Amino acid sequence: MRYVLGIDAGGTKTVGLLADERGQLVGEARGGGANLQTQGELEVEKVFDDIIETLGRDHHISAVCLGIAGVDRPHDEAVIRGILRRLGHREGVRVVNDAAVALAAGAPDRVGIVVLAGTGSIAYGADRAGRTARSGGYGFLLADEGSGYWLGHQILRAAVRSADGRGPKTLLEPLVFEAFEVSAVPDLIPRVYEKGLPKHRIAALAPLVDRARAGGDPLAAGLIEQAGQELALAARAVHRQVDLGSEPFPVVLAGGVFKAVPTLPEPLTRHLDLPAARPSLLAVEPARGAVALALDLLQ
Repeated sequence: MRYVLGIDAGGTKTVGLLADERGQLVGEARGGGANLQTQGELEVEKVFDDIIETLGRDHHISAVCLGIAGVDRPHDEAVIRGILRRLGHREGVRVVNDAAVALAAGAPDRVGIVVLAGTGSIAYGADRAGRTARSGGYGFLLADEGSGYWLGHQILRAAVRSADGRGPKTLLEPLVFEAFEVSAVPDLIPRVYEKGLPKHRIAALAPLVDRARAGGDPLAAGLIEQAGQELALAARAVHRQVDLGSEPFPVVLAGGVFKAVPTLPEPLTRHLDLPAARPSLLAVEPARGAVALALDLLQ
């Protein structure tokens, strides 16, 4: 019996699934975030090493598919392949963008569009002719609108503007103070700057926007609306670059933001404006898509 390993590496967590050659899952391992830009090469290698060591202890792994952000940039792909070689995987390796893994997990034919919103965000699509396209996913300075980090940053700024009187009063102000265990903006400053607030900690603030919206906060409701509009804009940009025809096609909504902000799919769906689109939340681990892509390597 041969075994394959599918890994979905995100900014906050990494999930590895081991399956036999029939596609039956036989093992799972989890690790921390594995993003080259934020965690660095050594930390990424440690995360992968732990997962491969755990799942490969009792099974010989014949093929590996790794989904990770940024590998459509040649340098980043070369770094990731170098890591896998050092960990003993020179052959039977497939490295793809994490959005491609999520699409394979949520669209059985691997045709359609995925909107992946976690710490960062990206839209990715593939058609039956093999054409692929992406929009966004360039990091927090250049893109990532609608992501957990984007929402968290907007929440922080709204809370400070509310406290200062430079913006409307919002329930996000006391919710942010509660989250950081402070009572005023001056107490917040060292938490944000002196200790170097990491991206995943900012992204973890995203659920506050839904709590504030539930309390009737119009500013929070507006942030959710804007996030949905931005993610829909990315999906439409992908749709223009591939040919999905007039038949219904899936739009897979994947990533932690859709769990953190359960009301987000509604404005996203409303702003899609694609009659044939069939949006749905991804119901399985994205790493299942990596398993499916790894199984291809056994053929």
